[in-house]
Amino acid sequence: MEVITEAVNSMNINETNKRNRIQVSNTKKPLFFYVNLAKRYMQQHNEVELSALGMAIATVVTIAEILKNNGLAVERKIVTSTVDMKDEFRGRPNQKAKIEILLGKTSNFDELMAAAAEERELLDADDQS
Repeated sequence: MEVITEAVNSMNINETNKRNRIQVSNTKKPLFFYVNLAKRYMQQHNEVELSALGMAIATVVTIAEILKNNGLAVERKIVTSTVDMKDEFRGRPNQKAKIEILLGKTSNFDELMAAAAEERELLDADDQS
């Protein structure tokens, strides 16, 4: 029991990572929900961690590429691994691929976000007139 307690106490759990982590599912939300959420997290925390298992990995990579191609984010770290999942039907463990991508704000992130907000306001004003 002491060994487990010691291991838990020595774990480096960074609370910031918990608050700025987005766990992506490929079935629950549309792609741009995650893109916009990632932008919001980067505004608040200066970085965002995108995380996914299995088939949702392609969605995470797409989100990261959209943010990078729009000049909003830079890759800081990519970690791949496998996770043992319990298969409810077969009763045996099943390995799933996992990816975590840490993205940081680019130096002109705030300017790009301000320009996009201004453009939206102009479009809204045109729509109302």
